[in-house]
Amino acid sequence: MAIRVFASAKVNLTLHVTGRRADGYHLLDSLVVFADVGDVVTTVDGAGLTLDVTGPEAGDVPSGESNSILQAARFLGVDDVAFSLEKHLPTAAGIGGGTADAAAALRAVAQLRGVDMPADVLPLGADVPVCLRGCSTRMSGIGEELADVDGLPDIWAVLVNPRVGVSTPEVFKRMQRKDNAPMPDQIPAFETVRDLAGWLAEQRNDLEAAAIEVQPEVAKVLVALRRVKGQLLTRMSGSGATCFAIFGDEQSAKGAAQEISTQHPEWWVRNTRLGGKNL
Repeated sequence: MAIRVFASAKVNLTLHVTGRRADGYHLLDSLVVFADVGDVVTTVDGAGLTLDVTGPEAGDVPSGESNSILQAARFLGVDDVAFSLEKHLPTAAGIGGGTADAAAALRAVAQLRGVDMPADVLPLGADVPVCLRGCSTRMSGIGEELADVDGLPDIWAVLVNPRVGVSTPEVFKRMQRKDNAPMPDQIPAFETVRDLAGWLAEQRNDLEAAAIEVQPEVAKVLVALRRVKGQLLTRMSGSGATCFAIFGDEQSAKGAAQEISTQHPEWWVRNTRLGGKNL
């Protein structure tokens, strides 16, 4: 029996860095949603632990001990399954590609073997718990505090990655301030995506300036997105380099994606719908 799990791209609509613990872990407050674009992880019983990678973004996927899918299997104590990864998301891109793959692998193995999911998957990565949920979530602490967020409208967006690497540790290292204000205590319900965009404009991604310092190409992506017709909000996701713009309707998002793809054929560009659960 083959188990197939979709690994949605994760998008940080906000990302506030609110402090740093004594052990060096940063405290975050982030509104996370998921896209209808992503990778596909399939697993079957196998002899040993193996991984076959295909898809348009397969070339940059790490192999061996560092691969997040294999790490997830070992975390569950499994060493006799065969994985296939159909890779569509760029790696190290701020949209949870490897993390989403790890979460998908956990779900696939748990279903294949009929075992319960571990209560704590944080050791696999700060974003693994939220990717395992796969729904609109307020994520805080170091990634372990998760709360459902209701009242979000359908969000049409364009994701753009300039195909440059951004080191997350380097971004955090270059941050000027690490004790910023969190989001408001309550995230309101929004009647329209324009209302949501207006509220988001009052929030932040505290890693954006540092990411631009590490990789100036991020700034070029933000400028390109802000120039397209109909964008309501443009921001970087995660620690970069992927950025997103929100639009009022699907056609506007599709048109913007086409325009940017034509202007920058070397970039990874996708129009998508954000929100929902397990899109």
